[in-house]
Amino acid sequence: MSVKKNRARAEARAPRTNAPPRAPEPTGMAAPLNPRRIGAYIALAILGALVAVAGALVQAAWFPGGLLLGLAGAAGVFYAGRLLTRTQLGAFVPAAGWLVAVVVVLNGRPEGDFFFGGGDEIALALFVLGGMVVAVICATFAGGSISANDQERSGR
Repeated sequence: MSVKKNRARAEARAPRTNAPPRAPEPTGMAAPLNPRRIGAYIALAILGALVAVAGALVQAAWFPGGLLLGLAGAAGVFYAGRLLTRTQLGAFVPAAGWLVAVVVVLNGRPEGDFFFGGGDEIALALFVLGGMVVAVICATFAGGSISANDQERSGR
């Protein structure tokens, strides 16, 4: 009796042989544009810029702790973008917004005033370089669980 049940289960899991072949869906740059994903990327870029401005203020106020807090906020936004979109671009888009905001903030006014306070070049360099390193780490980190229903390889 169990042999018949096992054979029936195996036949139910076997792929259909009479199904017409389908072309695989395009992925990456060949995939059709998704308006929701484009909106998410725009929102992530704006959020990255806001985190950059907040991080610039915090790192200038409390040097060692503020720098770590600013970089932790940036890492949170970059990694959240990666998890939200499930692509590396999801981490690089807020990082690009972050970098653009930091460069804009770095430009001084004609009067010589800067947005970054204190004039500590070492802290500023650590903030900029640390943010870039955090962006690369978040984009290349292969964290997160993959369910059995996903089409991605599980690595096993």
